[in-house]
Amino acid sequence: MSDRDFTADGDWNALYIDGEWVEAGDRDELEVTNPATQEPITTVPAGTEEDVNRAYEAAAEAQTEWAAKPAEERVDVIKNALGLLDDHRDEILESLAVESGSANAKAFAEWQTAQGMCHHATGLADQLGTKEQDSFIPGKENEIERIPAGVVGVISPWNFPFNLSMRAVAPALALGNAVVLKPASPTPVTGGLLLAKIFDEAGLPNGLLNVVTGHGSDIGDRMAEHPELDVMAFTGSTEIGKRVASKAAENLALPAMELGGNNPFVVTDDADIDAAIDSAVFGSFLHQGQICISINRHIVHEDVYDEYVEKLTERAAGLPIGDPTDRDNVIGPIIDEGQRDQMLDYVESTVEAGATLETGGDHDGLFVEPTVLSDATNDMAAACNEHFGPIAPVIPYSDDEEAIEMANDTEYGLAGAVHAGDMDRARELADSIEAGMVHINDQPINEEPNVPFGGVKESGIGRYDGEEILHELTQTKWVSVQEEKRQYPF
Repeated sequence: MSDRDFTADGDWNALYIDGEWVEAGDRDELEVTNPATQEPITTVPAGTEEDVNRAYEAAAEAQTEWAAKPAEERVDVIKNALGLLDDHRDEILESLAVESGSANAKAFAEWQTAQGMCHHATGLADQLGTKEQDSFIPGKENEIERIPAGVVGVISPWNFPFNLSMRAVAPALALGNAVVLKPASPTPVTGGLLLAKIFDEAGLPNGLLNVVTGHGSDIGDRMAEHPELDVMAFTGSTEIGKRVASKAAENLALPAMELGGNNPFVVTDDADIDAAIDSAVFGSFLHQGQICISINRHIVHEDVYDEYVEKLTERAAGLPIGDPTDRDNVIGPIIDEGQRDQMLDYVESTVEAGATLETGGDHDGLFVEPTVLSDATNDMAAACNEHFGPIAPVIPYSDDEEAIEMANDTEYGLAGAVHAGDMDRARELADSIEAGMVHINDQPINEEPNVPFGGVKESGIGRYDGEEILHELTQTKWVSVQEEKRQYPF
């Protein structure tokens, strides 16, 4: 269906299986809405378990031949996709604004990171192959091959739908795997069907990327438990991730899980407060706080606490709110009413528990005001939960030992950040925070294609990006050659 366009308001009412656009037919349909206007954008099919089965079967059949192709052929497809990302940048940005409520800075960062993921993937294919390993047996040569894992299932989220799908899809394909992708229900176009369009036009052979839209409650289990599945790449909540990982593990498929976070932002008494505030505003309010690595708790030394709260409040109150298609707006809509109501409940509970509402706390439709809560404690609702909204609870501390204790007082361990003047002190604090990623004199919203990304504790299993993605999407095979007759003991 070559006339299918690149925008979120196009005709997207189809699945993509084995290189074919499969129209909705007699399937139920999902209505996709613009969270800013709450108006319908398009409809997509509610895929069934049989659709998932067909997608996995197509992937398994196509993967063997794809893995056998020279690395250069696979890389050429990824490079073609990169060219399409460049050619259609403005349309992709518009789609992210309309479907996922992405303000311009966030949409551009997402497009740019997805582009970086594709570029990084072009270098991964060369890392497949064979290396020699010494043997203690006379006359034996050991060869360790790194080969594709096989079929990779991807379940991606709605908050960064394009990038978080691409970071699994592009390296999986470059490394000789086939993919079955289920995007989140609110963002089936930018999280799935748009990628199908891009790789279709890039020349990817049929069956290697399949996209099945639908409700996770209907097809999520089948995505995770299919017998053809070899790797399950999931990004989302810890609760659902545990279920997905369990289903995958029943068939001994490798779970690669990037899950929830409750990320601390520690500001010491010798920090550059203005620089810390710049980081804090970006790290708390980008994409309305709907980011797994956004700042969840501001842990600020008592000696600079009042200044910090005053400056953060002033900056938060001045952020422009509105439709993200207007590039002047910084704060766009929350994805849906359920997410909005949950975060506002956290705010209300936190104020009832004794925190002070410095600014925000209200909403207009799905637009939630940037909210600063002072006099907060680590056990208040907006602090101890992953609020996933434009909410900044600010918690005072007296010494570094207390700051570390507060930072680590959570089941999560995804990301964190430290602002300090003394770099030795900053590094000691960073090393003491139990997280997979910690940033000094920055904020935690960072992802680079060549650097491992992932968490510890309840924040996930495995790593994306960098060379670490090789361990998730490939497996090793030992081949030995006995070149001299071996002597056995019997």
